[in-house]
Amino acid sequence: MVKRIRVILAILAILSLTLLFLDFTGTAHFWLGWMAKIQFLPALLALNVVSLLFLLLLTLLFGRVYCSIICPLGIFQDIVSWIHGLSKRGRFRFSFTPAKSWLRYTMLGVTLLLFVLGLQTWVGIIDPYAAYGRMVATFVSPLYRWANNFLADWAEKMDSYAIYSVDVWIKGGATFVIALLTLVVLAILSWKSGRAYCNTICPVGTILGLLSKHSLFVPVIDKEKCIGCGLCPRRCKSSCINPAERKIDYSRCVVCMDCMEVCKGKAISYRRRPTKATSSEKSGEVDMGRRSMLTASALFIASSSVKAAKKHVDGGLAYIEDKQIPNRQTPIVPPGALSINNLALRCTACQLCISACPSQVLRPSSDLSRLMKPESSYERGYCRPECTRCSSVCPTGAIQPITKEEKSSIQVGHAVFIKNNCIAFTKGVLCGNCARHCPTGAITMVPSDPKDESSIKIPAIDEERCIGCGACENLCPARPFSAIYVEGHQVHKII
Repeated sequence: MVKRIRVILAILAILSLTLLFLDFTGTAHFWLGWMAKIQFLPALLALNVVSLLFLLLLTLLFGRVYCSIICPLGIFQDIVSWIHGLSKRGRFRFSFTPAKSWLRYTMLGVTLLLFVLGLQTWVGIIDPYAAYGRMVATFVSPLYRWANNFLADWAEKMDSYAIYSVDVWIKGGATFVIALLTLVVLAILSWKSGRAYCNTICPVGTILGLLSKHSLFVPVIDKEKCIGCGLCPRRCKSSCINPAERKIDYSRCVVCMDCMEVCKGKAISYRRRPTKATSSEKSGEVDMGRRSMLTASALFIASSSVKAAKKHVDGGLAYIEDKQIPNRQTPIVPPGALSINNLALRCTACQLCISACPSQVLRPSSDLSRLMKPESSYERGYCRPECTRCSSVCPTGAIQPITKEEKSSIQVGHAVFIKNNCIAFTKGVLCGNCARHCPTGAITMVPSDPKDESSIKIPAIDEERCIGCGACENLCPARPFSAIYVEGHQVHKII
């Protein structure tokens, strides 16, 4: 019964989190956005004290249930392992192995070092929530959108427009490669070794594993009832049950309840931890390894929190010479990100904001210093002033929640005019498309020759009013290069 409840909760959790990355209407985020905000690393980077306390108390009470019913990557591995277990050969393929503590703690130490150095981009690659998000956004989302477009075409033939078509395209080559490698590695590991990733590489699993050593409720083996059949270690996908000593390594146990299900003698039960002191505790011995790793975990949380809270004010507006292509000297990051540094410090590159963007403006960066983190580009659309979707879905605080009114006053960049690309000069025609569609009125058409009012009109840009939405760049009819483009700002301004 306990396992059935766990499985039901895990299925609901992974379906909810998957839907968050698939939904492009905003409906799912309204009801299920909280699921992303209770993921461990996003909650840590957002300094979400309520979520962090909830996860820590949950682990101290019930063990690593986060890994089995909340973490989408952990549930994904369970699904792959379950599929393999449907065969007779795969059902009892596991065996007890000693904990690879050197690898777990090395990965935790490396993660801590990356946080201290401000290299959160690389932490996001192994973060379980972000890794799962990239896989869904890269491989499942296109299939979902293709299915939506098929239904939209069918509905249109029936004179119904309740469903609308959306563009389907690969948003980033580097993100695609990393998501593919993640999928292949995790599929192989979980197919062969169950929760090997969670108990060797994942820093979240290591931290929660240290806490779960002291959890109140745990699976307990009754040595008097145990008949020594050896089935439990062969079903344990965490390989944490020692049949010789009839003990469970709670730092690796993810409370999946498989051992309870397979136990013929009903010797394993999920109950309050026995209070009997161990021999080492009686003799007053101190587990220095455990204390040192708890200290490392505390440093990990503290340093990442400090980094998340830290905001840099840097950069400025430099004079931009005319260019033939919109090769931005400074990338454009979403309104609410505050600055490029704030986004870099908090973003885990989970792709949730990119999946949710209805205008197809956001895409993952290919720059190594900002790898897979969202940047704005206006080839397919522009950032509409009335849309605040990305700020409402970000679980880490990398993009702060903003209102529609606030967004209209946030300057993420400014427009730059390239005279030689303008069709008024190349083709001698009247245009003014950029001025007509500028939502802030920052562009006006003025005579190209101040002394001749009848001369060809060209755009004049008021940088103090421009918010960098990209409407001018996107709607410029000049091809193949826009005559006007947006240059990003290191630090956003309020106008």
